[in-house]
Amino acid sequence: MRSNTSAVRWTTGAIAVTGLTLLTGCSSTGDQGQPSGAPATPSTASTRTATPTASPGEAAVSPGGVTTAVGADAQSSEEEYFQACHAAKVWMDEKGGDPKAQIEPYLASLQTPGAIPGPGTYNKAWAELEPGRQAAVIVAVRAAADQLCG
Repeated sequence: MRSNTSAVRWTTGAIAVTGLTLLTGCSSTGDQGQPSGAPATPSTASTRTATPTASPGEAAVSPGGVTTAVGADAQSSEEEYFQACHAAKVWMDEKGGDPKAQIEPYLASLQTPGAIPGPGTYNKAWAELEPGRQAAVIVAVRAAADQLCG
């Protein structure tokens, strides 16, 4: 009998390879005439921020105690995704500044015990959301920071 672990490893590897392919692009040269597989220049690399990831069944938690990634498939309808993304965008716009710098503070506001549930969390308290729903909220928040709500 085969273990599901090998399937998970294969899927993770396929995602990593796909992600690498997407990062390197299709052209033969990257920025500034460098081959697409060449390392990024220091100025380019320093402006990128890593997206927290979590292993399946685990959560990534920031030093401030905020869940920033959930190792589960995101589960939401298109309407829920749009509403969560829009709620995050409105919050970020009200705070001002770099929306990407607002990701963790926004997630903290959703995760604070006693926070009033709203469209950003599908009208449930954060602690009541299953991991797939928490993952979907985080996806929507990151999309809001990237101005991708639609």
